[in-house]
Amino acid sequence: MNRFLKTTVVALGILLISAPVFSQVKIGFWGDTIKKKPEPIQSGLSKEQELVRLVGLNFPTPDVDYGGPSPKFWTIGLNDELIFSQVSLTNWAAGGSGSVALNAYVNGMANYAKGKMYWDNRAQLGYGFVQNYDVGYRKSEDRIILDSKWGYQAYKKIYFSASMNFKSQFSPGFNYNSKNEATMKSKFLAPGYLTLGLGMDWKPGNGKVFSLNFAPLTGSMVMVLADSALRVKYGNKFDRPFRWELGAQLKATFTKNFTKNFKVASQLSLFSDYMKNPANIVVYWDVQADYTLNKYFKASLRTNLIYDDKIKITNKEGRERPKVQFKEIFGLSFSYTIGTYKK
Repeated sequence: MNRFLKTTVVALGILLISAPVFSQVKIGFWGDTIKKKPEPIQSGLSKEQELVRLVGLNFPTPDVDYGGPSPKFWTIGLNDELIFSQVSLTNWAAGGSGSVALNAYVNGMANYAKGKMYWDNRAQLGYGFVQNYDVGYRKSEDRIILDSKWGYQAYKKIYFSASMNFKSQFSPGFNYNSKNEATMKSKFLAPGYLTLGLGMDWKPGNGKVFSLNFAPLTGSMVMVLADSALRVKYGNKFDRPFRWELGAQLKATFTKNFTKNFKVASQLSLFSDYMKNPANIVVYWDVQADYTLNKYFKASLRTNLIYDDKIKITNKEGRERPKVQFKEIFGLSFSYTIGTYKK
């Protein structure tokens, strides 16, 4: 009985294996074998190719990328800095007063470059204060600067360019007299500057160290959304919150790592108003020098110079006239960078 079962199982196995083969043939009248005509192949492939295709369907197809990594056209980064200082005096014979000071800076950039075109965007935000134990709160830093520049290559290192710049501040600023009485001198959009320019951009070398932008067609709007006294202070008519200017702008930007840890960034902007006193040049010059101590700490020196003959500064005698404005901030800062950031 066992032998009969084994024989039956083997016979069924042979029949199942040979069924596809016998399906391709038939037995003639005289017992000869006649090959069955193969069915037409719908794919247009030969029998051998169709066989390879059918076998290949049983195996997973690997994903192969022959093009390498996808190109990256955007470069995005953010740098945050905090500068803190504190002074405490108790029974100090030489005199003085205690204080707490804090300055915060945020610098962000989002730059696009593809082929002959580039688009650079940058935001610089800063705010700082000094809390003096004797005279109270004083603002030490307040700035909003937004820059955007688009360029298209005209010839080698020369680009057609269109640029935008916006400047203002976050909160009111005050002057204090000898009695510690405050007089407001500025606030958000008082003043505010919006500049649009068309011109040419020159980027020698690799274009990362130095650039010179000349925009002979530059329009500027000066906003002083405040009372008439502040409007006059910043060159507007007492009843005009807006002043329009049309002129030429020259802007030079320099950024260089002199050593692995020491970096200097500078930007000089010169503007001449065609419509009023074109010989009186408006000057904005910012310099920042950083020495990196480690991954999170660095020593920073910032200077800002402004000269605008339309802005009146009150001297000790109470007279108002144009003057050079200068600000310097030095400190040890905590710095944190997100993405690929360059100053």
